[in-house]
Amino acid sequence: MSPSNLLIRQGHRLLQIGVALFLLTSFEGFAIPFFAVPLVGRSAHSLSALLGIMLIALGLTWPRLRLGASGARSAFWFLIYSAFAIIAAFLIAAAWGAGKSIMPLSGAPQGTPLQELVITIVAYSSAPTGITSFVLILWGLRLAKAAASGPAAQHDQSSSAL
Repeated sequence: MSPSNLLIRQGHRLLQIGVALFLLTSFEGFAIPFFAVPLVGRSAHSLSALLGIMLIALGLTWPRLRLGASGARSAFWFLIYSAFAIIAAFLIAAAWGAGKSIMPLSGAPQGTPLQELVITIVAYSSAPTGITSFVLILWGLRLAKAAASGPAAQHDQSSSAL
């Protein structure tokens, strides 16, 4: 599969996953009162909606990335993992009624050492994958050399000086 077709397909998948997160958020809203810590459940609800919006925006942007096949795959899967790992950490904390060590301002009580460890590992695993994905996405949004030296780029450069 050519990198262009891969990017189009991945962009479409990001749109689908973003809408699926909206669906998850809808059902998650009904469950908030039943969580051991409803405030953390509401945070997971808001986070799911935010990540849904982010994935839809990135899905629309994805076909414009200038990445090879391996870079596109890495950015895609790291992004997906990062999004679901942080949502999972919040949902686990809300369900268990734990997470004070990682989310001290959430109002969650201190869980058992094992609960706190699981929440910490899941939450912290989302950071390096998310950062790597965003670096790759930012790199993929660079301008092509031919486009950067064309008349439109020169016009952009002259108008940005104003």
